[in-house]
Amino acid sequence: LGDEHPSVATSLNNLAGLYKSQGRYSDAEPLLIEALAMRKRLLGDEHPDVATSLNNLAALYDSQGRYSDAEPLYIEALEIAEKRLGANHPKTITVRENLEDLRRNHQP
Repeated sequence: LGDEHPSVATSLNNLAGLYKSQGRYSDAEPLLIEALAMRKRLLGDEHPDVATSLNNLAALYDSQGRYSDAEPLYIEALEIAEKRLGANHPKTITVRENLEDLRRNHQP
């Protein structure tokens, strides 16, 4: 498929998810950042896959206790998901719940 294909971004995202599940956060973060950049470049800033990448990077930051880094990414992901998928789409609901959990569990 070549280096510049959306499936490459999906593979980067999936490998990052594996690393995150293993607690290898420093290995996961650059892959998630690269997948996000690639998806924005190839699919556009408001594509649902961009929302997925934002959500996944936010979740990584959340799991590291980097709440101030996670919240704006969740917000951006939610805005994209609501606009492109609708408020009741399962992916939108997941992002909304992630943001609500972050805010509920980590209020200043």
